[in-house]
Amino acid sequence: MTRIAHSQDNGQTPPAAIPDYLIRHTTLRQLQVFEAIVRLGSFTRAAHELFLTQPTVSMQIRKLTDAMGLPLFEHVGRNVRPTEAGMELYEACRRMFETLANLEMKVADLKGMKRGRLRMGVVTTAKYLAPEILGQFSRLYPGIELALKVTNRERIIERMHANEDDLYIMGQAPVGQIDVETYHFAPNPLVLIAPRDHPLVGKKKISLSRISKEPFIMREPGSGIRDATLRLFRSEGLHPQVRMELGSNEAIKHSVVGGLGLAVLSAHTLTLDGADGAVAILDVEHFPIMRQWYIVHPRGKELSLVARTFLDFAITSEPEIQKRLELLLPRLKGLLKDSKKTAASGKKRVKK
Repeated sequence: MTRIAHSQDNGQTPPAAIPDYLIRHTTLRQLQVFEAIVRLGSFTRAAHELFLTQPTVSMQIRKLTDAMGLPLFEHVGRNVRPTEAGMELYEACRRMFETLANLEMKVADLKGMKRGRLRMGVVTTAKYLAPEILGQFSRLYPGIELALKVTNRERIIERMHANEDDLYIMGQAPVGQIDVETYHFAPNPLVLIAPRDHPLVGKKKISLSRISKEPFIMREPGSGIRDATLRLFRSEGLHPQVRMELGSNEAIKHSVVGGLGLAVLSAHTLTLDGADGAVAILDVEHFPIMRQWYIVHPRGKELSLVARTFLDFAITSEPEIQKRLELLLPRLKGLLKDSKKTAASGKKRVKK
């Protein structure tokens, strides 16, 4: 029997367009799984990110494909890529998830700071700093759910383009790669480290030319620490002898301890080890290289109450961060004060 819907103009708001078929035959979980596969290019990586088994991911996609009535993926070697129908669904998913994220943000604002979520993306070197600040923030606001993604600079910029997080911590603003708002919030001095038994340990005011004769362990190309180090050497007409390139600060520290060479790292990577840790900080001219940590978000992004509150909290945490660094390396005291004055001229705050 055919049912005919009657409507009349009674001055009320007409009903919204409802995708009845999709509502009955698909779920948000299926769409979340689908979006993750397209974004990551792999069923396995999507399962890992969503904490699901691969059979569960495959089952969700099978049900979604049946509901859509068209293939959503095609296999290219070991990877998968979306079909034309898959790309249409992916774009719709992104728009829908962004709308729901904005709704979640506004509902959290209405509830105040009792509940909410903060999603942070940080470069690998900042993994030593971010958990400390997040831990202090969590003690003030225990109802806030925290999500921290640690990855390399290139992936952070990709996440920024995709609007995957609320805020980002970087050691170098992505100038020319994406239009962003940046906020200085903490000093990030780079120090030169050596194994404890190195003959230069304990020497005063070692020249950079002497250091250039030592083998070096460097971060991978694209790293902010690597760029700052090479820039310093070039400014003095020198070139470090790069023995190894490694993509992990922990691997670099272990290699230094093993006597494979010297390295430049953020002082924050040494705070847990303390002044008497496994490596020693050398007293070298032009070191430490004074840099800053930045909190970054895409320009024009509407920040939630939680994100705005964390941003101001992080900026006001600078004196405490400085004290920890000065305990590690007392001669940083004057340098950090000068760095703070320089950074203050460009520091921005978010209006609440």
